[in-house]
Amino acid sequence: MFASNPRELKRLLKKMGIDVEELTGVKRVEIVLEDKKILVKEPQVLVFKASGQVFYQVSGTPETIQQSEEAKQVEEVKIPEEDIRFVMEQTGASYEKAREALLKTRGDILQAIMILREG
Repeated sequence: MFASNPRELKRLLKKMGIDVEELTGVKRVEIVLEDKKILVKEPQVLVFKASGQVFYQVSGTPETIQQSEEAKQVEEVKIPEEDIRFVMEQTGASYEKAREALLKTRGDILQAIMILREG
């Protein structure tokens, strides 16, 4: 038998050892896959806690966005401006080359400098 209102459902789940709460103020949820991203704007997010595990239920209207390889790299790695300037100073490379090397090395400054010095 299912509960007829949310309060009753929450009480029944609590009896079964499942805590439920709604996350408020969630602006968006992103699920990043290898070749695309699923974006849910203004979702309803419920958190279920049971047996030491946490489960999230996301409800809303999804939007699928295809990602290019460069966009994935830029999104995954945030390169601070001072890191780019430091690599430029150490190698004499242009801003674009220093940034590209840092993206390639996922933000590893030493490795980016080595790549630019080797050629």
